[in-house]
Amino acid sequence: MQKILHTPEGVRDIYNKECEQKLALQERLHAVIASYGYRDIETPTFEFFDVFSREVGTIPSRELYKFFDREGNTLVLRPDFTPPVARAAAKYFLNDNMARRLTYLGSTFVNTSSYQGRLKETTQIGGELIGEAAADADAEVIALAVQLLQAAGLEEFQISLGHCGFFDALVKEAKLDDTDADELRELISNKNTFGAQKLLSEKNLSDEQKRCFAALPGLFGTEEVLDRAQTLTDNKDALRAVDRLREILEILRTYGVEDYVSFDLGLRSRYMYYTGILFRGYTYGTGVPILKGGRYDGLLGHFGKDAPAVGFVAEIDQLLSALSRQNISPDTPGSRCMILYKSDKLSEAIESASHYRRKGVQVEMIRLSEERTREQCLEYASSSGFGQIIEL
Repeated sequence: MQKILHTPEGVRDIYNKECEQKLALQERLHAVIASYGYRDIETPTFEFFDVFSREVGTIPSRELYKFFDREGNTLVLRPDFTPPVARAAAKYFLNDNMARRLTYLGSTFVNTSSYQGRLKETTQIGGELIGEAAADADAEVIALAVQLLQAAGLEEFQISLGHCGFFDALVKEAKLDDTDADELRELISNKNTFGAQKLLSEKNLSDEQKRCFAALPGLFGTEEVLDRAQTLTDNKDALRAVDRLREILEILRTYGVEDYVSFDLGLRSRYMYYTGILFRGYTYGTGVPILKGGRYDGLLGHFGKDAPAVGFVAEIDQLLSALSRQNISPDTPGSRCMILYKSDKLSEAIESASHYRRKGVQVEMIRLSEERTREQCLEYASSSGFGQIIEL
């Protein structure tokens, strides 16, 4: 039988320094989220299919990893943390009116080939604030996202903030069907102004409605975007979405993070459970968001508890890639020491190693032999980042 040494498409091994940096980054990010009062939750790696059904509004069924249990139930490897956390919150805090802050860390699985170079298994860390509908909660989550990216070591990044209520209000007013709305949403998200104009020209809309939709791909930038949006329509629901963004911005000024936030009223998500703000975190060195989130006030209702909620996830793998391309080396905790010893010095090596380990130093004991020479060990130490070498 031929030995299998490689991994399936879309997954990979992580080891040595890269793995240490990833674990250190996860620990540092978790500390930031915990500092805001978010408490840990673990949900299963796989769930019943209904947790990720079309009605819930997560990714398409064809992109799910599906399998069956012994009873014939369809199970799914989680592609997204938010629905499982919403399910768990609805179960354990059903009659609880307190706001709940939950954080998680783990892998998600998406079976798609549409993203060239993207892994099918990715590590995410995130937080969900459940039971709070005010703009305070939106601003808290965005401020936390900013601090998270700062803690990762990034200096240049931007949070792009939008509100799906603006687009949804215009669609409702224009009486577009779901197919046309989905196509228009995709065109606007891709900043395809010409495609949006062509689609709109074929619809029985007022000139004002066409102008407003056509302007959406270009409605991104600083606060003046909100001023422009208010001049495009008198739709009350759309204007309420703009007012909400202004309110959030004022709170973000109190947090002192407003310089990291820009606006994009054409921002869209493939997750259909979002009902309010949407945001994405970007930095140079990667072509995809390193962080994403939004408000989803209707999601918990699918699991029996009507409650508002807002949250976000950070993509650990994309963060590491961005840090590498920006030549930012994530710090790893503690120093590393190698103790080289001959067989007759074992006791001294153990005593020395114990001494350094009590001080928090990572110690690796390596016994010299004819098969493992001193020169080989020193070469290994140089390539593996040992800060100290002790020879006995």
